Amino acid sequence: MKRLVALVLTMLIFIPGALFSAPVVKDKSSIGFATRQMGVPVAGSFKRFDADVRFDPKDAGKGSASITIYMDEVDAGSDDGTVEIKRKPWFDVKGHPKAWFLSTSLKELGPGRYEVAGKMTIKGRTRDVIAPVTVKKEGGLWLFEGAFAINRLDFSIGEGPWADTGTVDDKVEVRFRLLLTATGKK
Repeated sequence: MKRLVALVLTMLIFIPGALFSAPVVKDKSSIGFATRQMGVPVAGSFKRFDADVRFDPKDAGKGSASITIYMDEVDAGSDDGTVEIKRKPWFDVKGHPKAWFLSTSLKELGPGRYEVAGKMTIKGRTRDVIAPVTVKKEGGLWLFEGAFAINRLDFSIGEGPWADTGTVDDKVEVRFRLLLTATGKK
């Protein structure tokens, strides 16, 4: 019942000609997660995150993404779930108030399709993640979307009796949708 994004994830901007950094349009961007609890789908989101995204469409290898997720702004889909997920066995937001994603490489897979590799840190545990990302122009903005799976137990999310994957699935899908302004800074 965790997702991180973070999430998680990664986003870049597609402005021809040079390496750019663009602000994320926060009210139109999201980082969410989905898993299963006792066989029932459970979804949630992070209401607050910061992202620094840089991208050069002529040299994708120079692109980068750094995302900070504020764990106390998690919404688990219900009031009880949100209170529970913030506790120590789950996200332990008092001990670990932030999660991070930092890209390590970006590879072009085809027109508008990329693969971002990076390091995800949740609850002080860092793991490698790879996320496919699609990029397209939407109005005057650039849309970066993708999803990838993590294993919650790799990050000690759901400790003690909650480590039972028969109750809460180990697999968590992290989904992200980032809209970035089409104008940025070199």
